[in-house]
Amino acid sequence: MIQNFDVQGGPDYGRRNLPKLRAALSELGLDGFIIPHADEYNNEYLPDCNERLMWATGFTGSAGAAVVLSDKAAMFIDGRYTLQVRTQVDGDLFAYEQLENGGMANWLKANSAGRTIGYDPKLHSPDALAHLEKAVDSAGGKLRSLGANPLDQAWTNRPPAPTAELTVHLLGLAGQSHADKRKQIAKAVQDKGADAALITAPASIAWLLNVRGGDVMCSPLPLASLIVNSDASVELFIDPGKVTDKVRRHFGNQVSISGEDELAEYLGGLSNKTIMLDPAGSSSFMFETLKTAGANIIRAADPIALPKACKNPSEIAGAVAAHVRDGVAVTQFLHWLATVAGDGSVDEISAAQKLEAFRVATGKLKDLSFESISGAGSNGAIVHYRVSTATAKKLEPGSLYLIDSGGQYVDGTTDITRTIPIGDPDREMITTFTLVLKGHIALSRVRFPEGTTGHALDALARMSLWAHGLDYDHGTGHGVGAYLGVHEGPQRIAKTPSSVALEPGMIVSNEPGYYKTDAFGIRIENLQYVTEPAPIKGGERDMMGFHTLTLAPIERKLIDKDLLSPTEINWLNSYHKRVLEEIGPLVDYKVTTWLIKACAEI
Repeated sequence: MIQNFDVQGGPDYGRRNLPKLRAALSELGLDGFIIPHADEYNNEYLPDCNERLMWATGFTGSAGAAVVLSDKAAMFIDGRYTLQVRTQVDGDLFAYEQLENGGMANWLKANSAGRTIGYDPKLHSPDALAHLEKAVDSAGGKLRSLGANPLDQAWTNRPPAPTAELTVHLLGLAGQSHADKRKQIAKAVQDKGADAALITAPASIAWLLNVRGGDVMCSPLPLASLIVNSDASVELFIDPGKVTDKVRRHFGNQVSISGEDELAEYLGGLSNKTIMLDPAGSSSFMFETLKTAGANIIRAADPIALPKACKNPSEIAGAVAAHVRDGVAVTQFLHWLATVAGDGSVDEISAAQKLEAFRVATGKLKDLSFESISGAGSNGAIVHYRVSTATAKKLEPGSLYLIDSGGQYVDGTTDITRTIPIGDPDREMITTFTLVLKGHIALSRVRFPEGTTGHALDALARMSLWAHGLDYDHGTGHGVGAYLGVHEGPQRIAKTPSSVALEPGMIVSNEPGYYKTDAFGIRIENLQYVTEPAPIKGGERDMMGFHTLTLAPIERKLIDKDLLSPTEINWLNSYHKRVLEEIGPLVDYKVTTWLIKACAEI
């Protein structure tokens, strides 16, 4: 649970391990190898044994990839990691390239002529692989699927695979039995004309069977794969040592348990069966194995993803309770920060530790929902900055401090960002913070008809920044699980087009920001869920909207009231009134006294 601030990774990893990998590639007659930040389960956060990208490059971010050729290499990252990559990956060994807009495919097209480049089919989805194959083929190169990963062979002292036991997620929290869920998904399988669906996403497996695991940091996920048959029976492939007698009784006789190493053989016996499989989330290895077996493959989205995203009333109630509890911890932290940070004695690590301590003190915290982003001054401008003993800054007067953090509780998952001035902020800080706040309020207040995607709403959060020639290079909102992953699809709010409409019960983040390189970062993040369609007086169509879950004050010292409209001022005052009413009675007198001022009307 305690965040490790002695961050692994860094330039030494590439210097030490790149020669080992190249030697392994040479023995196989390969000219290169592709290393995604992925594992066999397409997890965002990986167990230590699957941190292959970090081993090869030193990069610790949650999204990225590398291509290693015999004479050159490239590291691919998105806009969140533009600054971080330069501190962790040796620029003499790796060229820094952008992951977005086909960056890796374009680089391979320019650098793969006459080369044979290997890949591990268990680490690439068919959809992602198709773009890379097309690029390499067009350049006159060749991609080769490998039976064994050469990086794994070169990786000495590789950590062991995790072995955390499953736990039962109680019906009162899940809101639906796993028998009912299995019937629901089996109906989706039948509707596609399939005999079964192969599920490889750990979060989908955890949701379907009402269990949670502990194989992945910050996410209560089990490493496993699963077959849902059209009769609602399930074949679960997992380390049997993870399944306790209590969990076996919970499963009943409709869930069969086999070892993970038995999956390939099982798939090989599905000749002439019709199997649903997600080409965006499942590995190429699964497709290749089923194709070789003679199965008929229906390429279709994970049938669990959308039902999992649409939280039922029990899950929403749990999220509400978790956010009140978490709001108490965050409010206590903000009070502590306001009373002690002004003297310059607090640094990024001690601040993050203090916030974690307040969450632990609730007695309900199971884990952090991600490693806290605790950035002071220029570090706050690194969107997904990961504080370490080597990089930690003091919270100095005249600077901004950005803290993005969250908790995992059995009844809900939280994620909140607040930006706090240390001492007196300057005019630029106040102006840009207020512009970010205007975008946050716009996205919180919007009403929209059924069928609206997050892509259609994204510009609302950016309009005030755009009007001043400013923007940010990350999405505005991601889905959040119900005591599952803090980043959950298929919904999102982003510039990138999406075909997935927002539906009632979906939880999404609302987190516009602004980042001035080498100076400061600003982000305001609340979680909110999509409400049921309801009429608007005088309107013709029912409209959905958002209900804010997160409860903690927004820094008033950073707000220029003159830049806000009366409607925006009313929203802020109403939000702070709610924070005071719900959090105030749950904290001690000193914190309540401070909170009254922090939530005062502007």
